[in-house]
Amino acid sequence: MTSLSNTPQHKLIATPRQPGSEPFQEAARQGVLKLPHCRSCDQPHWYPRPVCPRCLSDKVEWETASGQGEIYTFTIMRRAKIPYAIAYVKLDEGPIMMTNLITDDFEQLRIGMRVKAFFQDDGEGNPVPLFEPAE
Repeated sequence: MTSLSNTPQHKLIATPRQPGSEPFQEAARQGVLKLPHCRSCDQPHWYPRPVCPRCLSDKVEWETASGQGEIYTFTIMRRAKIPYAIAYVKLDEGPIMMTNLITDDFEQLRIGMRVKAFFQDDGEGNPVPLFEPAE
């Protein structure tokens, strides 16, 4: 887990609590990334939902993800009071998720760079998945 010294200074937005997202929330509080996985088409997906967006099956179960991936694309918000980076990260399991990239050196960020997940509280008791360069 990363130090809190380089986490974003802007408001973090947690994954909304909705029916069926409890396994994600509970695992995230333990520092574990879980993804919904469809048993009908055998594909994981992101954003948490009770129905598979590919085949519309309701046979969705939660599986522990590696928490590893690579930067698909990113941008640095330099006009903010305190600059920060947002990105789409392609997880090793396949889904792409929007997130914040946490680093002390924005210039090191590259498309294809390996990153790993960690969680930070949004200030209201909700864990937010963030990513940092993998070492």
